[in-house]
Amino acid sequence: MGWFYGFKLHLMVNDQDSIISVQVTTDNVADRKPVPEIADEI
Repeated sequence: MGWFYGFKLHLMVNDQDSIISVQVTTDNVADRKPVPEIADEI
């Protein structure tokens, strides 16, 4: 095995499937952590 470097794309969309906010995090960030940060942007 070797090292694997990953990224996650977090998207916030509205009811019309339009992208409202985007954030890219590293793989080791918990999925719930970016939610308040993304919501504060809108």
